[in-house]
Amino acid sequence: MILRASLLHAVGEGPLEARLEGWSDGGLFIENGRIADAGPFAEVRARHPEAPLRRLEGGLLLPGFVDAHVHFPQTGVIGALGLDLLDWLERVTLPAEARFADEAYARREARSFLRALVRSGTTRALVFGSHFAPAQAALFEEAASLGFPLTSGLATGDRNLRPELHTTPERAYAENRALIERYHRKNGLRYAVTPRFALSTSEALLEVSGALLREHPNLHLQTHLNENPREIEAVARLFPAARDYLDVYDRFGLLGPRAVFAHDVHPNPRELERLAASAAWVAHCPSSNAFLGSGLFPMRAHLQAGARFALGSDVGAGTRFSLLGEAMDAYKTQRQRADGVNLPAAALLWLATRAGAAALGQPGEAGGLEPGRSADLVWLRPPPGSTLAAVLEHAGSSEHALGAAFALAREDAVAAVWIRGRLVFERGMLQAE
Repeated sequence: MILRASLLHAVGEGPLEARLEGWSDGGLFIENGRIADAGPFAEVRARHPEAPLRRLEGGLLLPGFVDAHVHFPQTGVIGALGLDLLDWLERVTLPAEARFADEAYARREARSFLRALVRSGTTRALVFGSHFAPAQAALFEEAASLGFPLTSGLATGDRNLRPELHTTPERAYAENRALIERYHRKNGLRYAVTPRFALSTSEALLEVSGALLREHPNLHLQTHLNENPREIEAVARLFPAARDYLDVYDRFGLLGPRAVFAHDVHPNPRELERLAASAAWVAHCPSSNAFLGSGLFPMRAHLQAGARFALGSDVGAGTRFSLLGEAMDAYKTQRQRADGVNLPAAALLWLATRAGAAALGQPGEAGGLEPGRSADLVWLRPPPGSTLAAVLEHAGSSEHALGAAFALAREDAVAAVWIRGRLVFERGMLQAE
């Protein structure tokens, strides 16, 4: 199949080096779920004259978005106002997560969660899982059914949570092992070891996380880091021998290029240097940081240290699944910092696509429109009569059009989504239904 559309992606080695590349009348030839050819439509058509053609009139065809941090059990808590991180967890979030002990409820929520991601143009994601193994299995199974390339894992904690969310090191090891054997690298799924955060995990449970990573070197690791000053102080009291928050994880072998640490709003210089040296990733979640009053992400400090970061929606402290909105919040929060980084449209697209793919260990698989990559695509086409439609009529460049999309496009502007070359969503209808 050939898709004829206005094509755009971000290329380059980092957000500050990113530049836009594309064709206003472009063609993508998709074969066996992958982009096999890309360029000006006339040239692509000439090379594949017999291929079926679909013309996408108006809007922009982009690589699918990649979310580096989002919570499966938290869709229902979006919009719980007026609390900081620890109070929000205790009063709102942990009670909601306890409901996932009901497997039937968890399965319904898994379907809703995955559909929300797809409707927002997200085609891959690193997902913080449930504390209950049957609920986590349901999420994997629903993702496999939809064809969504999910990376996720069982959330674990054994203190400072609700009792029904607590596990033991022995049970955590056994349940993780069973889930890894059943789902990792099958049907497009990948497994991420997921200790909730240092505040809720004992040394014995962190040792289990490290053991799993040593036994299965191609696993991923996700957790939280330096999100809130009260949290950081509490972690320091629990781990007095650690030099800082990151060192808690480092002592158990949890750092590395497949590790993603959400937030990192309040790092110290040593932590930034260690993140860079280990090639670990940070998931920057600007709407969540603002919603909980956690602080403004020090992007320039991360860039200067060489610490890598991508974008995460962090639903449910994050206020939407859309990485378009998340990228706009990243732009706005950097404008508020005295040392903020100017983020043009190319940088925002790079963070929402290519950076996320790299953070998930898939730098050559997704995030761009180059031949050989998975055909993960989102077609943004604003509803007729919308403000975005009016702005795009006046856009004099691809940079202006893309900037308008980040500023104005949300779920209602996502016209269609392809994952691995398969149309999974078209406005108003999920194709799997």
